[in-house]
Amino acid sequence: MTESKRDADVAFIKALAEMLRDNDLTEVQVKRDYGDDGRLNVRVSRAAPAPVTIAAPVAMAAPTLAAAAAPAPAAAEPEANGDPASHPGAVTSPMVGTVYMQAEPDSPKFITVGAQISEGDTLLIVEAMKTMNHIHAPKTGVIKRILVEDGAAVEFGTPLVIIG
Repeated sequence: MTESKRDADVAFIKALAEMLRDNDLTEVQVKRDYGDDGRLNVRVSRAAPAPVTIAAPVAMAAPTLAAAAAPAPAAAEPEANGDPASHPGAVTSPMVGTVYMQAEPDSPKFITVGAQISEGDTLLIVEAMKTMNHIHAPKTGVIKRILVEDGAAVEFGTPLVIIG
């Protein structure tokens, strides 16, 4: 990479960070393709403000047959303070890298929400320093949530999936 291209990329990243701050965004990701000269894939993020919960007023209405016949909503998965990493079935990234949901671009994904998995099954791949690291299921269960997207950058400890 030439020094001028590096300087232009650094200026571009700084501009993204300013845009993040000025527009009160928590994350922005941009992919640039320079043709034969290479490409740039940048994700700039900052900590999201803590969610604020406001109780909505409860309207008292007479129950209807439809409401009485409707099944009760399922209880939410327990997550302390809304943090998926604290969920007892959370699988977190053991390293910094890029997530891949399948072995090859045209092959099927390793997992989908609702899929039954066994201990040791490959959940996804985290590429770190050109090494493909298979992340294996620590237990048998069902994939409840997938918390990352294919191609996303992850940090150490980032929650990847929740197994129930």
